[in-house]
Amino acid sequence: MIYLDNAATTKPHAEAFERARVYAEEKFYNPSALYNEGYALQGELKTARSALLSKVADENTFELVFTSCGTESDNQAIFSFARRGNAVTTAGEHSAVAAAFAELKNRGVAEPRFAPLQKDGCVNVEKLLALIDEKTSFVSVMHVNNELGSINDINAIAKLVKQKNPRVIFHSDGVQAYGKIPFRLGKEVDLYSVSAHKIGGLKGVGALIKRKSLTLPPYLIGGGQESGKRSGTENTFGIKQFEYAAQAKFASLEADFKRLTAYRETLWEALDKSVYSRLSPQDGTPYILSVSAIGLRGEILLHMANDKGLIVGTGSACSSNVKTRYSKTVLACGHDTKTADGVLRLSFSGETTEAEIEQAAAILNEIGRDLKRRMQ
Repeated sequence: MIYLDNAATTKPHAEAFERARVYAEEKFYNPSALYNEGYALQGELKTARSALLSKVADENTFELVFTSCGTESDNQAIFSFARRGNAVTTAGEHSAVAAAFAELKNRGVAEPRFAPLQKDGCVNVEKLLALIDEKTSFVSVMHVNNELGSINDINAIAKLVKQKNPRVIFHSDGVQAYGKIPFRLGKEVDLYSVSAHKIGGLKGVGALIKRKSLTLPPYLIGGGQESGKRSGTENTFGIKQFEYAAQAKFASLEADFKRLTAYRETLWEALDKSVYSRLSPQDGTPYILSVSAIGLRGEILLHMANDKGLIVGTGSACSSNVKTRYSKTVLACGHDTKTADGVLRLSFSGETTEAEIEQAAAILNEIGRDLKRRMQ
């Protein structure tokens, strides 16, 4: 089986899993316990916190709060700070942000505003800034688009946002960026969400990186874990596995970036252009290539590919339970419904091989031509 849906989730990193196994089998204690074995785990969590944070941010300026996933991190950021006036985001956000912004309106706490996208999937910065005024309390701009792979320059955008309204809290969903593209958080970014299972970690672990000077209201209230910022017994096993997976991922970041950029272009060049059109920009993340079989249904092609041993996606897996036929992100880029209906998202990991790319192209061409003939 060839797996090219890594933007949805990645296979847990085997070595990281084995290194962390001790925290499930031997060091399984509650980190909040007062006895020595439990208390010692607080030091292990501190080490993991520092290791994960230092990869992308200055530890003197930022701190990291563990959560259960990227969705929780996004929700905590939004519902903690979008509490008045209006809040601005983009038309291409992950559902964890888009649905939360819709809920702001339902709760009557802030007016949600959505900035349009450009053809390449990046936010239209000029129109984003036009939505910001003196009543704007919160702005969220995705770092790497989870459907198209487009990269927003969040440091530059955050700087422009703060120039227009210095009181705005700026957040970015960095789930598809962390461990995959080289960057460091700039001083204008206040909050940044990450997730373990996108880089070989386990599902059920995420983090919200925050500026130390920012007071973060707790989203989950209870035992006061994470210095009162996020209650709930910490998943020590998952957190340590996240730490070790990130260690491996960042060690190969530059090499993977270069290699997967070449693989992405090799796959695109091998695809039949009479069937597939490219949606992902060339300057996007090397981990995602989105195409459209215009006039065909991406969901049908997904199942045909699956039958031949190839796993791909049609967009965000987290939106699969929402009964909408067309990708809102693709439509927001200005594409028509025929294009949006035919989307396939091919996403890679550090374990993806050149042979898999070649086999995937052959399968996609075969099923695309077959379905096109049957539709004529």
